[in-house]
Amino acid sequence: MNRTSFSTSFHSVALLGVLLACGGEPRKQSGADGGGNDTSAGREQNALRVALLTPGPISDRSWNGGAYEGLMRIRDSLGASVSHIQTKTPAEFEENFRQYGAQGYTIVFGHGFEFQDAATRVAPEFPKTIYITTSGNTKGPNLAGIRFAFEEPSYLAGMLAGLMTKSNAIAAIGGTELPPVKSSFEAFRAGAVATNDRVRFTSSYIGNWDDASAGKEATLAQIANGADIIFQNADAAGLGVFQAARESGKAYIIGSNADQNSVAPEVTLGSVVIDLPHAFLLVAREIHDGSFAPRVISLGSADDVVRFVINPALESKIPAAARSVVDSVRRAIVAGTAAVPAGAPAPVR
Repeated sequence: MNRTSFSTSFHSVALLGVLLACGGEPRKQSGADGGGNDTSAGREQNALRVALLTPGPISDRSWNGGAYEGLMRIRDSLGASVSHIQTKTPAEFEENFRQYGAQGYTIVFGHGFEFQDAATRVAPEFPKTIYITTSGNTKGPNLAGIRFAFEEPSYLAGMLAGLMTKSNAIAAIGGTELPPVKSSFEAFRAGAVATNDRVRFTSSYIGNWDDASAGKEATLAQIANGADIIFQNADAAGLGVFQAARESGKAYIIGSNADQNSVAPEVTLGSVVIDLPHAFLLVAREIHDGSFAPRVISLGSADDVVRFVINPALESKIPAAARSVVDSVRRAIVAGTAAVPAGAPAPVR
């Protein structure tokens, strides 16, 4: 580690821990088997029926793939009939929300902050269908949002980045500048500054969530700017971030949304994880057993829904003192005796 005083940083963070303690035509549906149909066509008409709209491909090994795993968890655990559609535009969000409501689905998940407006417009038309938006902060008689406290593990990832950087330059790369993505990057920056007040942070946005080539180019630009640790939250485009780091050999990546440590294990320090299958099943169980109340549902570290997972393949490269510092703050957050500083915005995607 190219650090002049790791021990100084360690004691600073220990002090930090004490301070924190104080404070068109219907689109074709794709089912679980990828064959384009509701996969449980022989079930009773009144069985639990659950649909998922994602803004990108479920092959991204991140945000969308995790949601699809959540849909499969509901199918397998609750015996639900399930369906999935990939949507790209607000018009498609609304069209497919309406289609599933007309078909009598019990639950429709719109997976992402960007689905809120469409859900708010459509939900009143289909009062027997419950609409859930992830990263959402809107609610109604049959509408709820799930807010993930993604800033908590993002902050921990930033702490580790501040301790591990050799260039004192770190970066974040996102798909588009959605408020929750921007908030997670701010939490990452705050964590890095808490352990290394010399760190320089930059962020950039690809402009979409699908273009892996653009993700690669954005990463190479950040590496050229000196960044040696990069936090990515770009879904399918983020696969290009891993590719650039692997090929250049000059930066470590921190993955997001799912456990991405196996995507490029030789260059991935860890992943800021949302356990989407667990979160989806928690909500679906409430609805299934009749205890659900529409609200903004907050899920964080204490619920074991969000967590920072260090890549075991690179754990030996992380000093034990650094791991200890990060873990001590993690335990305090879970226990409720510490919170991410107020400068890092509210729970996010």
